[in-house]
Parts: sequence; structure tokens; C-alpha cells
Amino acid sequence: MTPAIETTSLTRRFGELTAVREVNLSVASGQFFGFLGPNGAGKSTMIKMLTGLLAPTSGSIRILGEDLKDKSAELKHQIGVVPEGMALFGRLTANEYLRFVGAMYGLDRATTLQRTEELLEFMNLASEHKKLVTDFSHGMQKKLALAAAVIHAPKVLFLDEPFEGVDAVAAGTLKTMLQRMISHGATIFLTSHVLEIVERLCTHIGIIHRGQLVAQGSLEELRAGQHLSLEQIFLEIVGTDRAGNLAAGPPEQELSWL
Repeated sequence: MTPAIETTSLTRRFGELTAVREVNLSVASGQFFGFLGPNGAGKSTMIKMLTGLLAPTSGSIRILGEDLKDKSAELKHQIGVVPEGMALFGRLTANEYLRFVGAMYGLDRATTLQRTEELLEFMNLASEHKKLVTDFSHGMQKKLALAAAVIHAPKVLFLDEPFEGVDAVAAGTLKTMLQRMISHGATIFLTSHVLEIVERLCTHIGIIHRGQLVAQGSLEELRAGQHLSLEQIFLEIVGTDRAGNLAAGPPEQELSWL
């Protein structure tokens, strides 16, 4: 089966800094894929390249079997994105915003109105029809951003820290929608620092460290027969032992007043 996401020697440099180095990544269709890494490891740079927001310095990207460089416009109609900053239009209502997004994806008016109504009900935002997006809470904005990312029924969904700052009720709503998308054959590419959520949702994991892909596979493959949590696997791979102590690097330091 053709991978939903595939990169070959993907590299991105910013001057003398190499943020992503020679990454060969493969995500099968229908997978819930968790992409992990420490701060500054290259996760957001990867998502920006995979969604066409940032051109790679070298290497190639294939989405749904097509070269992103050659078929960028067509492929962007097949993917959805929830960026970390969300980038919502704050002076619109939720209804106005979703209708605008639907129109931008080329949906006809009837389909856009129907899906907008269903999404607002599902996200518990229908009662906020007069409130501007800028007045929404952080969790409400996250739900609206996800609604906008799926209104056109994307085949591949990219999520950059979708649960950051979201309460338990909103997080439960988001998880329900994501699991429903997977059951209908979509592919989800998720980055998050909340490893417990990734472990519960994702079937396959990739770990990037200092711009390089250092691990990739199913959770069972990464555990290698050991009873390890995802946190233990992650800490072991990025340079700490299972107790969370630094395996290499500078000696531990203490604060004089603690």
C-alpha cells in the first residue's frame, strides 16, 4: 500500500543551523502516528515542510503517493492542519469562520452549511453563535481549529500540539473526533509533549532528536519485548536512563535555595 506520508533525505537548513537532517519517514495510510522529540528537535519544522508551508532545503516529500512539490495545490485539498498557533480569524464568529474555510476548500454552499452546523454541535460551540472567535477560551479555539481542519474531510490530518492548554472535557471531544476519523480510514500525524496521550492514541511512533529521526515503528517494536512506557522509551532514546537521569552530558546542577 502506498504510504500516506513519505520523505526521502528530507533536510532543512536555516543558515548554519540544520533543523532537520536527512529524514527518511514513512507513515502508512490509516495510521495514527505520533511524532515526538525534545524542544527544538525539529518537530514543527517537519510539519511545516510536510504541509507545504516551508520548502525543504533538499530531499523530497510524497503525500498520498504524490510529490508535494509538483502537486502542492491539489494535495492541500486532501490534508487538514491544526498548527500550534492555530491562526484563526478572531473578528469572525465560529459559524462565519467555518463557512469561510469551507468556501476556501471549494465546498458548495449546502455542504458547507450542513457540515458547519454538525461540527459546531459536535464541538459544543453551537450556543456561542454571537461570540467572536477572539473572545473564545483557549480550549474553544482549539476545538474550532480542529473543526476547520476537518470540514473538507481530509485524508491526512496534521496536528501540532492539539491538546496544549485544553481541559479534560474539550480533550475528550477532540479524542473522540480523531478516533472516528481513523475508523473511517484517515491518517493522523500528531506531535505532542503529553506522552500519555500519545501512548493512548497512537499506534506508531517516530522520534526526532537534534534534527535526525532516531526511532520509528509501532509501540510494540519500540518496546522490543520489554514492559516499557512510552515515556521510558522516549527518555532512553533521547539520552536519559529509565529513571530520568542524564545518561551523558554535563553534571547535574542544583539551585542554592532548593
